[in-house]
Amino acid sequence: MPKSSAVTRRGAVRLGAAAAALPLVHIRTAGAAGKLNIGFWDHWVPGANDVMQKQVKVWADKNKVDVTADFITSSGGKLALTPAAETQAKAGHDVMTFFNWDVYNYLDHLDPLDDQMKRLIAAHGEVNSVGSYLAKVKGSWAAMPTSSGTQTKPPCARISWFKKHGLDLREMYPAKDEKNALQDSWTWDTFLKYAELAQKDNMTFALGLGSGVLNTDATDTHGALFHAYGAQLVDSSGKSQLKSDNVRAVLEYAQKLLKFYPVDAPSYDDGTNNRALISGKTALIFNPPSAWAVAKRDNRDIAADCWTFPAPKGPKGRFLPMLNFFWGAYKFSPNKSAGKDLIEFLMQRDNIEARCIASEGYDLPPYSKLTDFKVWDVVEPPVGTVFNYPLREASGQLPSLAASEAPPEIAVQIYNRAIHNQMLARLRDGQSIAQVIAWTQEELEGFVR
Repeated sequence: MPKSSAVTRRGAVRLGAAAAALPLVHIRTAGAAGKLNIGFWDHWVPGANDVMQKQVKVWADKNKVDVTADFITSSGGKLALTPAAETQAKAGHDVMTFFNWDVYNYLDHLDPLDDQMKRLIAAHGEVNSVGSYLAKVKGSWAAMPTSSGTQTKPPCARISWFKKHGLDLREMYPAKDEKNALQDSWTWDTFLKYAELAQKDNMTFALGLGSGVLNTDATDTHGALFHAYGAQLVDSSGKSQLKSDNVRAVLEYAQKLLKFYPVDAPSYDDGTNNRALISGKTALIFNPPSAWAVAKRDNRDIAADCWTFPAPKGPKGRFLPMLNFFWGAYKFSPNKSAGKDLIEFLMQRDNIEARCIASEGYDLPPYSKLTDFKVWDVVEPPVGTVFNYPLREASGQLPSLAASEAPPEIAVQIYNRAIHNQMLARLRDGQSIAQVIAWTQEELEGFVR
């Protein structure tokens, strides 16, 4: 996710024009008492944007504000490029959607949301650790963690294929919050066994090695794999840990697993694994339920054969990939007050739950008291297919954000450059562990200068 300083003024004008051409909804109210422009993420799940539009209209009608709502796709990096253009030009939306590290990227341009967050936390409970890490800077909330787009990325797999090979996913992780003995056997070593079987069946697990903001699925998955081995690239003090036993251990494991990645893994983007699942060409992906939801629309037999369940366990624990979304109000906005009021309204429990239902359970509220929605129990087919998608206590999972063990100013560069993916891609191409570590060390030195 590029920093605003990396965009020239000419580029800002060009990107601003591109952003202006994106889909939007203009909600005009009688006797409007001001104007407000807000940029939302364009949801993957069919119909999810419609509920957001209706909620914005309710607020706009009540407050007599003329609201323009843009739905900005994350495809092609447009969601990341839009704030780059706007912060350079100091013009555009009043409120913007940011994901993962973008709060840090644009921190100097964001107006604090401490009052709003104080009320939301009092009502909804504490924000999860990844959301707090990314949005609360030096004790102040720079952005509001939102449910819209916030996701975990657990395995979603074909029930029938795993059962054919002796593993009943629904028995191991049923649609209820419980522990059982089977769960202890779901490890990264077990994962390796089934990855090999999948390749033999021409159902290769759809795991990518793409770079940058176009393949966050792979970055998040591999970040969780490294965490499961306790493998830090840079520790919290900013010191390299590349020569640690844990880094060597995860790379030795990866050498075995990478043999079973798709041939085109380096060219993957965030839509490739979705398409692989929907077409019936893979037995497993790491993804939120968007792929399942589209399969429900386009290939119901595939959807009915899908089950979402927790991540494999490694030597240091079971880590679940997460990707968090935020709403932030620009300092240069002429209508910050209205913008803050709108996003606080959108983060009331009833509105959050309605959007969660519309997204088939995809949107995850990042607050501790909002994990009890019934949607995850009842969506189908099959019933309970996404019950284990939220981060539930009984699963023993810990939230994972790739590189977050490092200081944020270093971690954001590791994440945006997809260093974990690039390390594994080099291993797959035949480089030795020593060569991969040497390459990574050179990359990290550029980040810490």
